[in-house]
Amino acid sequence: MKYIVENSKIWDERSENNDTWSIPVTSEMVKLAREGVWSIVLTPTKPVPANWFPEKLEEKRILCLASGGGQQGPILAATGADVTVFDNSIKQLEKDAFVAQRDNLKIRTVQGNMQDLSVFEDESFDCIIHPWSNGYIDNVQPVWRECARVLKKKGILLSGFGNPIEYIFNVGKLEQGIFEVTNTIPYADIDHMDDPETRKVVESGGYLWSHTLEEQIQGQIEAGFAIVGFYEDIGGTALDKFINSSIATKAIKL
Repeated sequence: MKYIVENSKIWDERSENNDTWSIPVTSEMVKLAREGVWSIVLTPTKPVPANWFPEKLEEKRILCLASGGGQQGPILAATGADVTVFDNSIKQLEKDAFVAQRDNLKIRTVQGNMQDLSVFEDESFDCIIHPWSNGYIDNVQPVWRECARVLKKKGILLSGFGNPIEYIFNVGKLEQGIFEVTNTIPYADIDHMDDPETRKVVESGGYLWSHTLEEQIQGQIEAGFAIVGFYEDIGGTALDKFINSSIATKAIKL
């Protein structure tokens, strides 16, 4: 699909420009993680609760899904986990490879579309870390189904995603702090490329889709998961003054 290729290129550029999700963790953070002091995020700012993770991560097989950038993967690898980082952007994966070489970590990197995990066998992983990223694909249901397939029974899926509320506003004007309601949900950037402001945002940030909360939450349940944890965080837009528009969930494969 063309947009998958385009988003890969855009994220390569964002990574080279040190996007918020593209700044590798420091050697000091890796050192502390080796000593048992660490945290990661699924959403812009709030750390994932410690009790969302398995009691012991050492030798656990973890898939960092659409999670390149040298952030979650290296920290988890430093705890002793067996980490694979899967991402659509080569430059994002290079950040993980950089930290792995710098700090003597073992991390496998694989490029691909999060909707297709066919490179992995059934029940390959104990845990999947899926930070805010599935807004960059048109259909999230294949992601949940593939996560269920590659996770072992009672495996853990930790995900971050957006509340679709922000997509009712004109994208370009929202970036300027102007709340102009122009869109209906579901929303897709590709349907609004005739708007110069939207096109400008897409060219620098990537194509986005507003998956409904039903698709995000009930979609996990239908794929065979039980939702056992939930919290909200800011979304990194002008809406932050009024509502938390990022969501994180903990799900367990039944």
